[in-house]
Amino acid sequence: MKGRLRAAARKKARKQAKRKGMFQRRKVCRFCADKNVTISYKDVKTLRLFITETGKMTPRRISGTCAKHQRPLALEIKRARQLAMLPYAPSHF
Repeated sequence: MKGRLRAAARKKARKQAKRKGMFQRRKVCRFCADKNVTISYKDVKTLRLFITETGKMTPRRISGTCAKHQRPLALEIKRARQLAMLPYAPSHF
């Protein structure tokens, strides 16, 4: 009974949030939008945009990068870490 009440309350809250205009704009892949931007391990400034302050790679759902570009982006971040251009851990910033 208790679980059903919670589920109903969550559903009601979601409906109210939709009505109030809590819709966010769809994220656009930065690399699809601008064809001139290349993904390279040498471009540390661009790669840092896709890393959190704790040193983790940001997931697609947060960064807005498409799957096609997220794979090479992850590879280039790993290469830059290997060459000590990017940190593995937050203490290395």
